[in-house]
Amino acid sequence: MILRIMKEELTMELTYHRKGDYLFPNLTVEEEEVTIGKYGMLRRTFLKEHKNSLYQSLFLTGKLNKHLLEIEKAAQERMESQMEKLLKNKPAPDKEADPMAWTAHMNALTAIAEESILTELVYS
Repeated sequence: MILRIMKEELTMELTYHRKGDYLFPNLTVEEEEVTIGKYGMLRRTFLKEHKNSLYQSLFLTGKLNKHLLEIEKAAQERMESQMEKLLKNKPAPDKEADPMAWTAHMNALTAIAEESILTELVYS
């Protein structure tokens, strides 16, 4: 079954499929496949669990992947700039002399930078 809607040069053609006594529209959301990183996946989970109406709106309009990519890129850029600033203010010990201290220091700085990114970008 085909339904045609025409309004001011806007033509929309919907097709339906029958399931029992009901007709269901054949709807698809056209979104290109993208690879989403850690911050994008965290944002998607947050939206699903805490901002479901926004998640559904983005998903149904085909803007979800674009939104998640923007969050991912912004988070990566902010992470790099914050790590540079933190390393300038709190220089890491010599990696060759004490690799364990260097690793602990870098992990601490990463946790500091990531905390603000998660609060400001992902979980807001």
